[in-house]
Amino acid sequence: MVNFLRTSSRFLFAFFLAILLVACNSNTGGMESFQSPDGRYAFLYPTGWTRVAVNDGPQVVFHDLINSDETLSLVVSKVDESIDLSKLGDPDSVGVAIFNNVIAPEGTGREIELVEAKARDNNDHTFYDLEYIVHLQNRDRHELATVVIDRGTLYTLATSTNETRWLRVKNLFETVVTSLTFLI
Repeated sequence: MVNFLRTSSRFLFAFFLAILLVACNSNTGGMESFQSPDGRYAFLYPTGWTRVAVNDGPQVVFHDLINSDETLSLVVSKVDESIDLSKLGDPDSVGVAIFNNVIAPEGTGREIELVEAKARDNNDHTFYDLEYIVHLQNRDRHELATVVIDRGTLYTLATSTNETRWLRVKNLFETVVTSLTFLI
């Protein structure tokens, strides 16, 4: 009986270790999929994050349960059907416009530092990926965002964390913002 228990314990340990290794090696390991109720778009968000309801704000908001200061938000805005992203400007100028009009308008006390802005093509859509630091009075935040237009709708998917945690979550956040896709 003792040998049977030892063998069973070893088998269970090996089995759970194998499951853990497979999950860690997956390209989307530690990620969940979110799909809009109308089936129009989808993106990945970190496992363990929870959706939060907000009034008069982003359409979708998630935050980390452990580090509640880490957030993901999706802002959806109507634009003229004839506008594509390139008509709004290059990645740098679109990033600056978003900063000045949405994130840090005059009088908020926020300062923005654009780290990187680049264009990316994926499935017949052009995305502008933006990396920036928001300087607040008592701390700095690091943020990644992607901006895209689809059928007269501007989507801005953004992730944010304290600057002190940035290096730990950088790859995770890159996976999130580059996962935005259109299904119809």
